[in-house]
Amino acid sequence: MPTLTDITLRNLKPPQVGQKTYVCDSLPGFGCRVSPGGTKTFVLVHGDSRQRITIGRHPVISLSEARAEAKRILAEMTLGKHRPKSITWSEALKLYLAACEQKNRIRTVRDYTRLLKKHFPFGRKWLTEITKHDIIRAIDRLTVTPAEQNHAITAVKIFFKWALRRGYVDHSPCDGLQTSKRPPRERVLSEKELKAVLKTALKGENTFSFIVALLVTTGQRKGEITALRKDWVDAKALTVTLPATVTKNGRTHTFPCGDMTAHLLKRVPTSSDEYFFPSTREHVRGKPSLTYNGWSKDKLAFDKSCGVLNWTLHDLRRTFASNLAALGVSLPTIEKLLNHVSGSFGGIVAVYQRHNWLPEMRDAVSKWEGRLACLVGS
Repeated sequence: MPTLTDITLRNLKPPQVGQKTYVCDSLPGFGCRVSPGGTKTFVLVHGDSRQRITIGRHPVISLSEARAEAKRILAEMTLGKHRPKSITWSEALKLYLAACEQKNRIRTVRDYTRLLKKHFPFGRKWLTEITKHDIIRAIDRLTVTPAEQNHAITAVKIFFKWALRRGYVDHSPCDGLQTSKRPPRERVLSEKELKAVLKTALKGENTFSFIVALLVTTGQRKGEITALRKDWVDAKALTVTLPATVTKNGRTHTFPCGDMTAHLLKRVPTSSDEYFFPSTREHVRGKPSLTYNGWSKDKLAFDKSCGVLNWTLHDLRRTFASNLAALGVSLPTIEKLLNHVSGSFGGIVAVYQRHNWLPEMRDAVSKWEGRLACLVGS
């Protein structure tokens, strides 16, 4: 078409379907894309790969401002200044997740994959075209689930830091975005609540009940107990060893089993030769599933049965630690049982402290299981 003017810009006809680009003859590659709804966006198409750069929407940006910006970009290209490599969101995401698999734990890769694919469906959109507004619009949909929103923000910020290092973008559209600060949970189950939860778990015969019982007796994390494999349990030494691939801090963790824990592990009904809690479904949300994944439905049924409300599975870990302290167990021993590397074992101590603390942990577990036996027996 002829040179774009303010008059011709106002008279551009929106297409019935798709988007139509009106190219300005006076400036190579410069033009205006019009959507079926009449939205007008200034663009510049350049290079052998015909990469399209979005300059901005009209009337937020005027025609003269858009033309000046297009000339500046073309001048930079002519002078050989850096422009980001042409790549789409889908292509970049594929490369990023492949890089993650080389250095991150399986669980981390799985979480990044889920968060980025589910909440940021940018598809074939050029990475350089993704704006801060696009990111904010995506995360605003998660305001009713603040924890998920925070995880999504963290994941996309890390992704764009990677893209920036690779030269795919000149700046991150996530600059300035912050996760919302939530007060830390302080819930510790009362003696009455703990008794109700443990009694219900010990009476149950389903997978969820056994997991809950083991969370109470061991104080370990939900994901670690769910992933438990039979070859991680040493029946002779009465210990469980969690490999670095499943622990939160990426460190191998060996802890002792008490009699109650050992009895629970023997009772777990499983058809798998490998896992204590195998998945009953081959795929969950289109992805391979190896271990149990029925939390929401089973938790609701369990709460109704035990009568305890407003608690999470992670509260059992806090309850475990608090009760051990009340039983006179030392803080370093509690931290060893929880596999914490901060606190007593942070800094230089982590380098030189090589005592395994198994005798102390075994004594603590004995005290704890003795207390639990009194609870369920009363």
